[in-house]
Amino acid sequence: MKKILALILGICLILPIVSLAGCVGDNSQNSQTPSNSKTIIIRTTGATFPKYQIQKWIEDYQKTHPNVKIEYEGGGSGYGQETFLKGLTDIGRTDPPVKEAMWKKFLGTGDQPLQFPEIVGAVVVAYNIPELKNTTLKLSNNALADIYLGKIKYWDDPEIKECNPKIADKLPHKEIIVIHRSDASGTTAIFTTYLSLISKEWADKVGAGKTVNWPVDQMGRGAAGKGNPGVVAILKNTPYSITYTELSYAIEEKLQTAELQNKNGKYVKANETTIKAAVEGVKAYIPNPTEGYKEDLKQLLNAPGDNAYPIVAFTHLLVWENKNGKHYSKEKAKAIKDFLTWVLTEGQKPEHLAPGYVGLPESVAKIGLDAVNRIKE
Repeated sequence: MKKILALILGICLILPIVSLAGCVGDNSQNSQTPSNSKTIIIRTTGATFPKYQIQKWIEDYQKTHPNVKIEYEGGGSGYGQETFLKGLTDIGRTDPPVKEAMWKKFLGTGDQPLQFPEIVGAVVVAYNIPELKNTTLKLSNNALADIYLGKIKYWDDPEIKECNPKIADKLPHKEIIVIHRSDASGTTAIFTTYLSLISKEWADKVGAGKTVNWPVDQMGRGAAGKGNPGVVAILKNTPYSITYTELSYAIEEKLQTAELQNKNGKYVKANETTIKAAVEGVKAYIPNPTEGYKEDLKQLLNAPGDNAYPIVAFTHLLVWENKNGKHYSKEKAKAIKDFLTWVLTEGQKPEHLAPGYVGLPESVAKIGLDAVNRIKE
């Protein structure tokens, strides 16, 4: 009996300790779980020029950073700048450098914007000509500009035949449907800036910008699509059409792209080799990220060199310096810095690059890294 009483007393003494230990254990686990499993959401918005590269980076980065969720929305460079200004996105994306007027609006928020390149890409001219399914079309500077000016109406125009003597007899007498972007687009800014460089008539009559008045629209031969996906969809469904889009879309959608005449008069097609040749052919000037509006969009366009592709450009990131924690919480600022540091280092390596893109020169990547380090946590 004494043994039984002693056993019962022992259990009673132990139970409170077990219960307390259980509570401490549970509290300790609960206090750690939120910090270990809390998901930081980073929102990035804007240019569709780097879409496939952004998606590749997000996929690769999140494999090793499961507590960070990165949401990408396109909408074009103009949309990216506007949402960044309004604080609706954490990281803005724009192909052409921000104009000074918009930069002043950024500064008006009371925070310092930072702009720097993230990757190099190319704009290509894609076409849908059923008769040329297994043939590459060549377009001279004059022919390309005259198509978009509306001066060349048919695919068998003498100017196009002159560029393509070996396939002249295959060029059909069909009206050219000219497709362009309907939204404020960095890709449009790059393409129209290039047209302004190779054609004085285009520069005088139309000019360059994220949106322009397309001469072909007034002639009834123009069509507009939203974003790179929009123009590509129209192209694929419209025989005898032509458009401009980003190289990665052409690769992804298996589009036929033209060989364009470069500054040295050679016809070249966009690929990794010819894009690198263009970047190596110029000395890129990137201003201090606090004065991003001073960057010149034209610097990589129409680069010299026999093998240089003529429509090559940086696409850019926009972030806030985050003075006084105005735009980012401490946790988000830290997550953004980590992600962008990865993008500018590991993300520039071949295994993390999507088809159609080329990594930044090391000196340009360093400018971005210095900017990222300015973000205050």
